Amino acid sequence: GGMVCAANYAWANRQIIMHEARKVFAHLFGIDYDEMRLIYDVAHNVAKFERHEVDGASMEVCVHRKGATRAFGPGTPGIPREYAAVGQPVLIPGSMGTSSYLLRGTATAMQKTFGSTCHGSGRVLSRSKAKKEVRGKELRELLARAGVLVRAHSDSALAEEAPEVYKPSKEVVRVVHDAGLSGIVARLEPLGVIKG
Repeated sequence: GGMVCAANYAWANRQIIMHEARKVFAHLFGIDYDEMRLIYDVAHNVAKFERHEVDGASMEVCVHRKGATRAFGPGTPGIPREYAAVGQPVLIPGSMGTSSYLLRGTATAMQKTFGSTCHGSGRVLSRSKAKKEVRGKELRELLARAGVLVRAHSDSALAEEAPEVYKPSKEVVRVVHDAGLSGIVARLEPLGVIKG
Protein backbone atom coordinates (compact mmCIF):
# COMPACT_ATOMS: atom_id res chain seq x y z
CA GLY A 1 0.00 0.00 0.00
CA GLY A 2 2.85 2.37 0.84
CA MET A 3 4.57 1.68 -2.49
CA VAL A 4 1.33 2.31 -4.39
CA CYS A 5 0.78 5.55 -2.48
CA ALA A 6 4.32 6.75 -3.25
CA ALA A 7 3.99 5.79 -6.94
CA ASN A 8 0.67 7.63 -7.22
CA TYR A 9 2.22 10.69 -5.57
CA ALA A 10 5.11 10.65 -8.07
CA TRP A 11 2.73 10.19 -11.01
CA ALA A 12 0.52 13.07 -9.86
CA ASN A 13 3.59 15.26 -9.31
CA ARG A 14 4.80 14.63 -12.87
CA GLN A 15 1.33 15.47 -14.19
CA ILE A 16 1.32 18.80 -12.35
CA ILE A 17 4.83 19.66 -13.58
CA MET A 18 3.76 18.82 -17.15
CA HIS A 19 0.59 20.93 -16.79
CA GLU A 20 2.56 23.94 -15.56
CA ALA A 21 5.21 23.53 -18.29
CA ARG A 22 2.49 23.35 -20.95
CA LYS A 23 0.95 26.59 -19.63
CA VAL A 24 4.32 28.39 -19.81
CA PHE A 25 5.03 27.15 -23.34
CA ALA A 26 1.51 28.13 -24.46
CA HIS A 27 1.95 31.61 -22.99
CA LEU A 28 5.53 32.31 -24.12
CA PHE A 29 5.56 30.60 -27.51
CA GLY A 30 1.91 30.59 -28.55
CA ILE A 31 1.78 26.80 -28.80
CA ASP A 32 -1.70 25.40 -28.33
CA TYR A 33 -1.91 23.74 -24.89
CA ASP A 34 -3.55 20.61 -26.34
CA GLU A 35 -0.76 20.15 -28.93
CA MET A 36 1.69 19.40 -26.11
CA ARG A 37 0.33 16.05 -25.05
CA LEU A 38 2.07 13.42 -22.97
CA ILE A 39 3.68 10.84 -25.22
CA TYR A 40 4.90 8.41 -22.60
CA ASP A 41 5.32 8.26 -18.83
CA VAL A 42 7.40 5.65 -17.04
CA ALA A 43 8.07 4.85 -13.41
CA HIS A 44 11.38 3.90 -11.85
CA ASN A 45 12.42 3.04 -8.28
CA VAL A 46 9.23 1.05 -7.76
CA ALA A 47 8.33 -2.56 -6.97
CA LYS A 48 5.71 -4.43 -8.98
CA PHE A 49 4.27 -7.95 -9.08
CA GLU A 50 4.83 -9.44 -12.55
CA ARG A 51 4.98 -12.81 -14.25
CA HIS A 52 8.44 -13.90 -15.39
CA GLU A 53 10.17 -17.12 -16.31
CA VAL A 54 12.38 -18.48 -13.53
CA ASP A 55 14.28 -21.75 -14.08
CA GLY A 56 12.01 -22.59 -17.01
CA ALA A 57 8.73 -22.00 -15.15
CA SER A 58 6.44 -18.97 -15.33
CA MET A 59 5.82 -17.51 -11.90
CA GLU A 60 4.72 -14.34 -10.20
CA VAL A 61 7.61 -12.38 -8.69
CA CYS A 62 7.97 -8.98 -7.10
CA VAL A 63 10.48 -7.00 -9.16
CA HIS A 64 11.93 -3.97 -7.37
CA ARG A 65 13.54 -1.68 -9.92
CA LYS A 66 15.72 0.62 -7.82
CA GLY A 67 17.56 2.89 -10.25
CA ALA A 68 16.03 0.82 -13.04
CA THR A 69 13.02 0.89 -15.31
CA ARG A 70 10.98 -1.65 -17.26
CA ALA A 71 12.26 -2.73 -20.68
CA PHE A 72 9.64 -5.29 -21.74
CA GLY A 73 10.29 -6.83 -25.12
CA PRO A 74 7.94 -7.01 -28.12
CA GLY A 75 4.71 -8.90 -27.50
CA THR A 76 5.05 -8.92 -23.70
CA PRO A 77 1.71 -8.60 -21.91
CA GLY A 78 1.39 -5.39 -19.96
CA ILE A 79 2.90 -2.93 -22.42
CA PRO A 80 0.73 -0.45 -24.32
CA ARG A 81 -0.84 -1.85 -27.48
CA GLU A 82 0.85 0.86 -29.58
CA TYR A 83 4.29 -0.50 -28.66
CA ALA A 84 3.56 -4.24 -28.64
CA ALA A 85 5.33 -4.89 -31.95
CA VAL A 86 8.54 -3.00 -31.09
CA GLY A 87 8.89 -3.28 -27.32
CA GLN A 88 8.26 -0.95 -24.43
CA PRO A 89 9.73 2.56 -24.67
CA VAL A 90 12.74 3.01 -22.38
CA LEU A 91 13.99 6.42 -21.30
CA ILE A 92 17.58 6.73 -20.06
CA PRO A 93 18.24 10.32 -19.08
CA GLY A 94 21.64 11.94 -19.31
CA SER A 95 22.83 14.78 -17.12
CA MET A 96 22.05 18.44 -17.68
CA GLY A 97 24.92 18.60 -20.16
CA THR A 98 24.88 15.17 -21.80
CA SER A 99 22.56 13.30 -24.12
CA SER A 100 19.44 11.42 -23.02
CA TYR A 101 18.25 8.38 -24.95
CA LEU A 102 15.03 6.79 -26.11
CA LEU A 103 15.38 3.02 -26.42
CA ARG A 104 13.05 0.04 -26.71
CA GLY A 105 12.73 -3.07 -24.56
CA THR A 106 13.94 -6.44 -25.85
CA ALA A 107 13.33 -10.16 -25.52
CA THR A 108 16.86 -10.43 -24.10
CA ALA A 109 15.91 -8.16 -21.20
CA MET A 110 12.95 -10.45 -20.51
CA GLN A 111 15.31 -13.43 -20.29
CA LYS A 112 18.22 -11.87 -18.40
CA THR A 113 16.93 -9.02 -16.21
CA PHE A 114 13.20 -9.57 -15.58
CA GLY A 115 12.53 -7.03 -18.36
CA SER A 116 14.64 -4.29 -16.76
CA THR A 117 17.32 -1.81 -17.76
CA CYS A 118 19.06 1.08 -16.01
CA HIS A 119 17.39 4.41 -15.42
CA GLY A 120 20.22 6.88 -15.84
CA SER A 121 23.97 6.75 -15.87
CA GLY A 122 24.75 6.45 -12.19
CA ARG A 123 26.67 8.87 -10.00
CA VAL A 124 30.44 8.89 -9.60
CA LEU A 125 30.36 11.65 -6.95
CA SER A 126 27.99 12.02 -4.00
CA ARG A 127 25.88 15.17 -3.77
CA SER A 128 27.95 16.51 -0.87
CA LYS A 129 31.25 15.85 -2.67
CA ALA A 130 29.88 17.42 -5.87
CA LYS A 131 29.02 20.61 -3.94
CA LYS A 132 32.61 20.77 -2.69
CA GLU A 133 34.24 20.10 -6.08
CA VAL A 134 31.96 21.86 -8.60
CA ARG A 135 31.28 25.58 -8.75
CA GLY A 136 27.65 26.11 -9.73
CA LYS A 137 28.26 29.57 -11.19
CA GLU A 138 30.99 28.25 -13.50
CA LEU A 139 28.79 25.31 -14.48
CA ARG A 140 25.90 27.67 -15.33
CA GLU A 141 28.23 29.70 -17.58
CA LEU A 142 29.67 26.58 -19.22
CA LEU A 143 26.20 25.22 -20.00
CA ALA A 144 25.09 28.62 -21.35
CA ARG A 145 28.05 28.61 -23.75
CA ALA A 146 26.92 25.16 -24.91
CA GLY A 147 23.43 26.54 -25.58
CA VAL A 148 21.74 24.95 -22.53
CA LEU A 149 19.43 27.28 -20.60
CA VAL A 150 19.59 26.64 -16.83
CA ARG A 151 17.21 27.59 -14.02
CA ALA A 152 18.11 26.61 -10.44
CA HIS A 153 17.29 28.11 -7.06
CA SER A 154 20.98 28.09 -6.06
CA ASP A 155 24.41 27.40 -7.48
CA SER A 156 25.06 24.66 -4.90
CA ALA A 157 21.88 22.84 -6.01
CA LEU A 158 23.13 23.10 -9.57
CA ALA A 159 26.51 21.65 -8.61
CA GLU A 160 24.82 18.49 -7.22
CA GLU A 161 23.74 17.52 -10.75
CA ALA A 162 26.78 18.61 -12.77
CA PRO A 163 27.53 16.43 -15.82
CA GLU A 164 30.85 15.28 -14.35
CA VAL A 165 29.19 13.73 -11.28
CA TYR A 166 27.64 11.07 -13.53
CA LYS A 167 29.08 8.35 -15.72
CA PRO A 168 28.97 9.35 -19.42
CA SER A 169 25.44 8.55 -20.64
CA LYS A 170 26.77 7.65 -24.11
CA GLU A 171 28.91 4.84 -22.67
CA VAL A 172 26.22 3.53 -20.32
CA VAL A 173 23.68 3.39 -23.15
CA ARG A 174 26.22 1.71 -25.45
CA VAL A 175 26.72 -1.06 -22.86
CA VAL A 176 22.94 -1.52 -22.40
CA HIS A 177 22.49 -1.65 -26.19
CA ASP A 178 25.42 -4.02 -26.79
CA ALA A 179 24.19 -6.33 -24.01
CA GLY A 180 20.82 -6.49 -25.77
CA LEU A 181 18.86 -5.17 -22.78
CA SER A 182 17.45 -2.21 -24.74
CA GLY A 183 17.81 -1.08 -28.34
CA ILE A 184 18.71 2.53 -29.15
CA VAL A 185 16.00 4.45 -31.02
CA ALA A 186 17.04 8.11 -30.64
CA ARG A 187 19.52 10.43 -28.92
CA LEU A 188 18.18 13.65 -27.36
CA GLU A 189 20.30 16.72 -26.63
CA PRO A 190 19.54 19.03 -23.66
CA LEU A 191 18.23 22.53 -24.40
CA GLY A 192 17.07 23.55 -20.95
CA VAL A 193 17.46 22.44 -17.34
CA ILE A 194 15.26 23.15 -14.34
CA LYS A 195 16.80 22.12 -11.02
CA GLY A 196 14.29 22.53 -8.21
